Amino acid sequence: MKTLRLILGDQLNEQHSWFNKKDEEVTYVLMEVKSETNYVVHHIQKVVGIFYAMRQFAEKLINYGHQIVYISLNDPINKHSFSENIKELIQKEQFEKFEYLLPDEWRVDKLLIQLASEINIPTEKFDSEHFFTSREELQEFFANKKDFLMESFYRAMRKKNSILMENGQPIGGKWNFDHDNRKRIPENHRILEPKLFQHDVSEFVKLLIECDVKTIGEINPTSFNWPISRIESLELLDYFIENCLPLFGTLQDAMTIKSWSIYHARISFSLNIKLISPKEVIDKVVSFWNEKQHCTVNQIEGFVRQILGWREYMRGIYWAKMPEYKTLNFFEQNKKLPSWFWDGNTKMNCLKHSISQSLKYAYAHHIQRLMITGNFALLAGINPDDVDNWYLGIYIDAFEWVEITNTRGMSQYADGGIVGSKPYISSASYIDKMSDYCKNCHYKSNEKTGENACPFNSLYWNFFDQHQDKLRSNFRLKMMYSIWDKMDSGQKEKLLVQASHYLNNIENL
Repeated sequence: MKTLRLILGDQLNEQHSWFNKKDEEVTYVLMEVKSETNYVVHHIQKVVGIFYAMRQFAEKLINYGHQIVYISLNDPINKHSFSENIKELIQKEQFEKFEYLLPDEWRVDKLLIQLASEINIPTEKFDSEHFFTSREELQEFFANKKDFLMESFYRAMRKKNSILMENGQPIGGKWNFDHDNRKRIPENHRILEPKLFQHDVSEFVKLLIECDVKTIGEINPTSFNWPISRIESLELLDYFIENCLPLFGTLQDAMTIKSWSIYHARISFSLNIKLISPKEVIDKVVSFWNEKQHCTVNQIEGFVRQILGWREYMRGIYWAKMPEYKTLNFFEQNKKLPSWFWDGNTKMNCLKHSISQSLKYAYAHHIQRLMITGNFALLAGINPDDVDNWYLGIYIDAFEWVEITNTRGMSQYADGGIVGSKPYISSASYIDKMSDYCKNCHYKSNEKTGENACPFNSLYWNFFDQHQDKLRSNFRLKMMYSIWDKMDSGQKEKLLVQASHYLNNIENL
């Protein structure tokens, strides 16, 4: 039966069973469409990286002997819609069946379901063969339970997949070594240089300009640094295992102006477009550790938890709670993102560095995202829709299934506690403890009020005051409300006035 198979830009899995044999009756289609470049404004490195990887993937399939149709951004036949392009191909080439892999985004899933109802040929969908879990597995795991506790799910995943387990018990005697993974970078510590790739992407940059695709961020057209193939992705993984893993866990929460990558793996882009799989990543890390024992158990457990625990958990929450999840706004926040989120032009050094780094590299690690940009957005009352769109656009590894649950859930607590048991907020003390951002900042981290007081300090207490009706009963915030209640009324007033001044002058911070 003459069959058309769709491959999306985040489904570049050459190990998928689809490709085990060549079939002249099967044609694969990949397409660069504006409906995907324009639903939010993306970082230019993200658009270029996906298109480059798609073209490399298509060439590889051709070399394997598969039939390929590739519709480029400026192809005259391109209708810039998955549905319209597929309808046109079916009619023109007289395909008798349409097949696709389950997409990871709810938006695309509904689009393809609608398309299947509109074409007059049989349609079949297949698993992407990428994740440890099915879409429904997390919801089934937590059936009839009040809370979606990630730790419970993570432990079950460890047991189910026999990862870092010995005689039914976790290796090292504990399930979670997070307490050991909260160190700042020591003074005079020399951070390892990241492994980078060198790709000339001038043709892609020119293409985006010619086709009027709006983007944000920076790019060096002659030196694109991200992996765009399976081989390069595995090279980056190997480099991480051999060189970065020994300090990854300990320093995974640390932040510094001296390095944009520190000891992070930076394989999330490769994982999220499926050049490599989470299973092979974990298998390779654990196997190397078992052979070499070149790092302590907290390093490897922290890494495994991010992939086997957090990544699978966030995907499960996404499919359990969408599409309603995208509308949740627990605190009814409605302010707009300040303009300096788009250029980094702020006097707050932590935000200036984190945003500027994001614009330059399309990357920031999880604590920069959670406790710097996300922390500020929550304390400042920014609309979660704006925060979602910013995160989804600016990071090369951001796809809605993993972005929105981290942003609207973990970062902004807009889901009211589905993902996190409390809002993840802090004053300047945490930022000063975990980074060197505060040393040369215009503002003083140890001052709560006054002209040079760090905005995080007064905004922190203002947040508790403004949302007492929704947060005072949270058992994890009991201590903070006790401190607030005991605080002198005059000091409280100064803090609230200071916060009000900063919020009313947010563009000038």
